[in-house]
Amino acid sequence: MKVKFTETAVRDAQQSLIATRMPFSDFESILETMDNAGYHSIECWGGATFDSCLRFLDEDPWERLRKIKAICKKTPLQMLLRGQNILGYKHYPDDVVRLFVRKSAENGMDIFRIFDALNDFRNIEVAVDETIKSGKHAQGCICYTTSPVHTVEKYVEMGKELEAMGVHSICIKDMAGICGPQEAYDLIKALKESVKVPIFIHTHHTTGLGPITYLKAVEAGVDGIDTAISPMSGGTSQPCTESMKYALEQLGHTTDLDSAALKKIADHFAPIKDRFIKEGLLNPKSMGIRTDILDYQLPGGMYSNMLKQMTDMKAADKFEEALAEIPNVRKDLGYPPLVTPMSQLVGTQAVNNVLFGKYKQITKDTKAFLRGEYGRAPGEVNQELVAKCWKPEEIVTCRFADTLEPAFEKTKAELGDKARCDEDVLSYISFPQVAEKFFQAREEKESNTVNYTIEKKED
Repeated sequence: MKVKFTETAVRDAQQSLIATRMPFSDFESILETMDNAGYHSIECWGGATFDSCLRFLDEDPWERLRKIKAICKKTPLQMLLRGQNILGYKHYPDDVVRLFVRKSAENGMDIFRIFDALNDFRNIEVAVDETIKSGKHAQGCICYTTSPVHTVEKYVEMGKELEAMGVHSICIKDMAGICGPQEAYDLIKALKESVKVPIFIHTHHTTGLGPITYLKAVEAGVDGIDTAISPMSGGTSQPCTESMKYALEQLGHTTDLDSAALKKIADHFAPIKDRFIKEGLLNPKSMGIRTDILDYQLPGGMYSNMLKQMTDMKAADKFEEALAEIPNVRKDLGYPPLVTPMSQLVGTQAVNNVLFGKYKQITKDTKAFLRGEYGRAPGEVNQELVAKCWKPEEIVTCRFADTLEPAFEKTKAELGDKARCDEDVLSYISFPQVAEKFFQAREEKESNTVNYTIEKKED
């Protein structure tokens, strides 16, 4: 059996290990080798990369995508899209979602891995539809988690729903590395017996289960797996590309991967990893194995971000306590899978509960979730918590995007000359303050001028 490999080094691997701080210049020179390494796809965009490019790296994410596509002409490029959330942390109107998908396709994206944090597929219908209309590959996600309301039977229902929606493939998205080998085998086998589209699986090495889970998934007939080249693998990242290739081929499976190319890719990223360790961006805690994540269910990217944020807040000593609070918050919110934006929402609320007292400070995002703005929770939500924030008549039961007015043309008119193209408008809609600062910095850089103020000193 041939197993397909998706390489995550320049997207989810670096997002999970170094909070998405890798500039394009770090991997530009190795892209041609990656393009010829035999990967099924290269995950290179979406997730937190868009925000990070604008906020931290002084890069236009659209330009980054175009540059990658100009080099990678053979291997399909893949992105992670948060459905109605696009690449942000709230729901956007349908006109914005559709144009974002179209522009992503025009700028070089081939495979759209689309998910909703609650597995409320009303929130991915528009993105899937527009991906198909754009002539690109729509991969629908099932966000994997464990709880009293999540069963194999329920996941199979989700798979059938995705197939009926028209997706070209399905991905089991295990964002925290909590899917065990037997669970993966049972789930993949049940899905392969129930749907006809290819099945992929994504996991992390956070709990140490990743490689074992992949082997059982392949045994059950999975079509493809996500891995990261060795220097960017392990810990909160994905299992190692080279190791999985070796193991699968030893077991009689085949891959299209070229060992010599993988060696060049590994040699390229090794010193980059060393630099991130020296700079303090790569925390040693992110590289280890945490079996307690089987209880906390915290995804790799959120683990590294939460650790960094609490360290910056001088509250790192309460990190373990905040982790232990996550399952309590998750239960109160109806057992949502902890994937963006729910991982950030639950994680931040858990931190607040530890620092300020149980629900003494409820974040605006938690309040929005309790109102129904994120969609249907998988299980029963704590109604006392809902009543603390909202009146019954204020609760949203429809698809939240149906309550939103079209926003693109209005925003484009408001921005005027600040936006040079539709992509700029989409960047602004996604991250208004961050994008505006980026636009201003871009103007100043190109004109080689800096705005400053001279204040007269009083005698």
